[in-house]
Amino acid sequence: MPLDPEGSAPGRGAAMPPDEFAAGLEAELVRALAHVVRSDVAAPRDDARVSELLLAALRDELESAEIAAAWMTAETELELKLALARQVGDEARHYRLLADRLRQLGVDPDGVDPRARGYSHAYRYLKGLQTPAERLAANAARGGVARLRHAVAARLFEARGDEETARIYREIIGPDEAWHLEFAKRTIARYALTADDQERARHALARTLQLVDDRPEAVRTRGGGAAST
Repeated sequence: MPLDPEGSAPGRGAAMPPDEFAAGLEAELVRALAHVVRSDVAAPRDDARVSELLLAALRDELESAEIAAAWMTAETELELKLALARQVGDEARHYRLLADRLRQLGVDPDGVDPRARGYSHAYRYLKGLQTPAERLAANAARGGVARLRHAVAARLFEARGDEETARIYREIIGPDEAWHLEFAKRTIARYALTADDQERARHALARTLQLVDDRPEAVRTRGGGAAST
């Protein structure tokens, strides 16, 4: 069943078996990520400075931490609450690591407020998601895109001789984001039980992928930033 991020989601029928639904949703994500590879990740901008990339990434990390914190506060399921608590900590740690790296490169991150340009459209949409199924679907979408873009960022930094920034992305940020993605994928079947849950999850996946694709050029990997979840 095709995803429809703009209009109303497909009409409700009987719910699919949860495991079957989760497998189908993952297949949709794989197809969407193939498009991201072709249209975005494969073409990083060669003249972007490392400091520009890292300053843009700070905003992503902060927004990701705030989204996970908002979801955690509202979540009643203990398993999800604890996973989101881990994610808040991971994103905050990424922020501090990248800020410290900027200082090592001679840039004061405290002089730039990543909130100055306001919150992104993706942040406003994601913060408003209400159910575990749609939050997990959105997190899977964000995590999948982030893993691709972080891998490209690591290669870009390495090509410029910045082995330390590449190491941070490969050895710390990348594995953390992989955990967020895998948790969402293996858990969503437990929460996408009803037709309404499944409809919301499909729509959240599609809309999140669309918003990631519509991010301003200044914060895309090819235009100066590395995405985060």
